Amino acid sequence: QVQLVESGGGLVQAGGSLRLSCAASGRAFNGYTMGWFRQAPGKEREFVSGITWFGTGTDYAGSVKGRFTISRDNAKNTVYLQMNSLKPEDTAVYYCAAQYGVAVTANVHEYSYWGQGTQVTVSS
Repeated sequence: QVQLVESGGGLVQAGGSLRLSCAASGRAFNGYTMGWFRQAPGKEREFVSGITWFGTGTDYAGSVKGRFTISRDNAKNTVYLQMNSLKPEDTAVYYCAAQYGVAVTANVHEYSYWGQGTQVTVSS
């Protein structure tokens, strides 16, 4: 069992930045590919970014590419999402997820563990 806790959400003006963190605990964090997803009101949960265990493989949704950066510190069992140039359409609850695997996948059903989410609100 892996427990995930997100933090770092909040209210920010358009053009601003936020850094989300996801701290993992429980069974060994080794070998888990991590993903960030988001869900806006009335919409389905969507893939934002993912990173492999060694951090050598990353992927981003087209809507955030060039603005968001995912990283991880395995010594701290923590994954980060640096979000720059935020837009009102980035407003959503952001979720951290983990899946034991090699490649990053955007498929929400491939992830076994989820955090409780952190709210990000971008005002115009």
